[in-house]
Amino acid sequence: MIPGEYLLGEGDIVANAGRRTVELTVANTGDRPIQIGSHFHFFEVNRALRFDRSLAFGMRLNVPAGTAVRFEPGDEKRVTLVEIAGARRVFGLNALTDGAGKEQALARLAAWERRS
Repeated sequence: MIPGEYLLGEGDIVANAGRRTVELTVANTGDRPIQIGSHFHFFEVNRALRFDRSLAFGMRLNVPAGTAVRFEPGDEKRVTLVEIAGARRVFGLNALTDGAGKEQALARLAAWERRS
């Protein structure tokens, strides 16, 4: 082996095989670009992005790790989300979830949206 050499296996790699996915249309209603990283809990993205947030609970973008999707002002895009793996307890971000179940998070979301 040569230092730094890559030894690649045969065939394609299928990421997130067997995980639940959902496809959503997302619109940036704000006046600034918004970029969402690959592992950000999509339920809690910037409030200027309009979509059915209840469908995004426990989901992240189905894109390769370290990549992102950018929404320019006025953009509308279809995105595919994939369920978050592991214990599925999400903390931080916009403090809508903080490890809570879906019903608690939806109640926080309603209050958060009233503030906008």
